[in-house]
Amino acid sequence: MSDELAYATATELAARIRRRDLSPVEVVDAVIARIEARNPSLNALVFTAFDEAREQARRAERALTSGEALGPLHGVPTAIKDLFDFRPGWPATFGGIRALRSFSVPAYCTYAERMEAAGAVLVGKTNSPVMGFRGTCDNYLFGPSRNPFDTTKNTGGSSGGSAAAVADGLLPLAEGTDGGGSIRIPASWCGLYGYKASFGRVPYTARPNAFGSINPFLFEGALTRTVDDAALALDVLAGYDDRDPFALDDPASFAGATRRSISGWRIAYSPDFGVYPVDPRVTAVVERAVRALEDAGAAVEHVELTFDYDQRELSDLWCRLIVPLNIEGLEGLSTQGPDLLGEHRDDFPPEYLRWIDEGYRLSALDVLRDQRMRTHVYDRIQQVLRSHDLLVTPTLAALPVDNAEDGNTVGPRNIQGVDVDPLIGWCLTYVVNFSGHPAASVPAGDVDGLPVGMQLIGRHYGDADVLAASAVYERLRPWHDAYVRCADRPLT
Repeated sequence: MSDELAYATATELAARIRRRDLSPVEVVDAVIARIEARNPSLNALVFTAFDEAREQARRAERALTSGEALGPLHGVPTAIKDLFDFRPGWPATFGGIRALRSFSVPAYCTYAERMEAAGAVLVGKTNSPVMGFRGTCDNYLFGPSRNPFDTTKNTGGSSGGSAAAVADGLLPLAEGTDGGGSIRIPASWCGLYGYKASFGRVPYTARPNAFGSINPFLFEGALTRTVDDAALALDVLAGYDDRDPFALDDPASFAGATRRSISGWRIAYSPDFGVYPVDPRVTAVVERAVRALEDAGAAVEHVELTFDYDQRELSDLWCRLIVPLNIEGLEGLSTQGPDLLGEHRDDFPPEYLRWIDEGYRLSALDVLRDQRMRTHVYDRIQQVLRSHDLLVTPTLAALPVDNAEDGNTVGPRNIQGVDVDPLIGWCLTYVVNFSGHPAASVPAGDVDGLPVGMQLIGRHYGDADVLAASAVYERLRPWHDAYVRCADRPLT
């Protein structure tokens, strides 16, 4: 049963459970068996709650037989991310901070809250880097998550554990959060569909600072193997919540978007945003992939999209924008327990501490100047999307990197002879966190068996458009056969 259900979609599992072709207990037992067999070679899940999951499954089984109302994901297993993502009683290490190995937050994140309300079964938490402050997945407490396409390689981050679990068939979907590409980055490197909704579409409930999700824009979402599953997850996660001052009060449903045509659309293609060095092997894969949208009747036009800042200035801007939130979080955690930036400073990688120290030196005028830079990026993206339905780019500039042995895996430092920031500078994703547009990474192909992603960026609140184009692409260039390489890998 474990192997039979491994690559079943969330949509399929939910339908079979509802028809009583499968029981929630059977599904959860199968998932647990596969996690126990395969997770040790991946380090995807870093905390499991199998007893709780089995009890949830039994309750879901009783609901089926008693005729209770069922949610859209009734009995479907999933997991949350070990970052700013909580369930009462579960550990919260904020990305593998050693001093927080026994820490817990008595609250639910949006993903956990809404997934459980939809009937899903939470089985555990997935690996993430410290405070999510890089595009790889590694930390000193748990170590790196390993890519199921090649376990010597990293998954990408920060939602790397979730990506590994979904690509390897441990779960049909898992949580991703995205402050600079953390859904789309591991989706690209693990051959998945990673969808980041428009800002405000999925509530982001944070306390004590309810306004922290804007610098840069922060998102909750899901990593899936199909566009239909992403649309289903979005229907579950989206919707107004008065705890979020930016939540959209829009009851739209997105499941139907995956059946729309894109014939007649104008689609802009930029191979590099005008400023990023990109591995030519990645470029070649994405340029072949974007032509599938022409096969669907869209007009694809190469655009010269450029910024007034080079890629290093832009990656530094992202780090400066997000580091105050990190400082606020670390200081808040220190009031509840260990002195994280004092006694436990060695729990943090040197690249991270460099930005924390920089953050303490920022002035109010520095912050305002950075918002002007961010506005420039927003304006340039908007300029393209005023006359085009979508903007397409590579998701990342590089192929998956080797995992380090010291808990501090970083991305490439140099691409095509150009120095880039190893934390985030090789990711063509974070500029969309400056702007808040909806965006997705779709599997575009591979280079020597390593997945490559293509990023689709939509107009503001154009979530249905991004899902529609993604689904059209999936039908024309299906990627699902690639997962056999994960399924057949040696379990070492």
